[in-house]
Amino acid sequence: MKLLTAKYPQEIRRILDKYPDGEKQSALMPLLYLAQRESGHISREAMEEIASILDISVTDVSSVAGFYSLFHEEAGGRYRIQVCTDLPCALRGSEQFLHGICDYLGINSGETSSDGIFTVEEVKCLASCHHAPVLQVQGDGDISYHMDMTLETAQKLVDSLRVEAQKGGKE
Repeated sequence: MKLLTAKYPQEIRRILDKYPDGEKQSALMPLLYLAQRESGHISREAMEEIASILDISVTDVSSVAGFYSLFHEEAGGRYRIQVCTDLPCALRGSEQFLHGICDYLGINSGETSSDGIFTVEEVKCLASCHHAPVLQVQGDGDISYHMDMTLETAQKLVDSLRVEAQKGGKE
């Protein structure tokens, strides 16, 4: 079933028109973003449809989606809290910071909170090693970046996001 082409035909055309003939595979990332925009993740069916649109393999689509921390192949919470634990950040305490956030939410890294609001993920390189611990929050169509975090500032962030989600804001 062609869900993307049925739902977003003009948007897909606009994306494809940005690339010269013979180079439409370059539209892969914008199409992945389009597929993820509504549900917060990219289904296998959407990957198959994107592969068909671009005339590339599903493996090529899946490998790009799996490489970038901004794309998700599985459903998660309304907000994805992604903590960098690459070596420079780890030397500045990011692993303990990650565990502290997980403990605060009562989950492990890679899991979603029981209320469905938060998924915590460990990622590599958010390009701010000198400001570690650092995290980014994806949700409600936005990405926010938070540097020089402490467990206390992270807990305040989590609490404010929870309030926002419970009010039903930003959807």
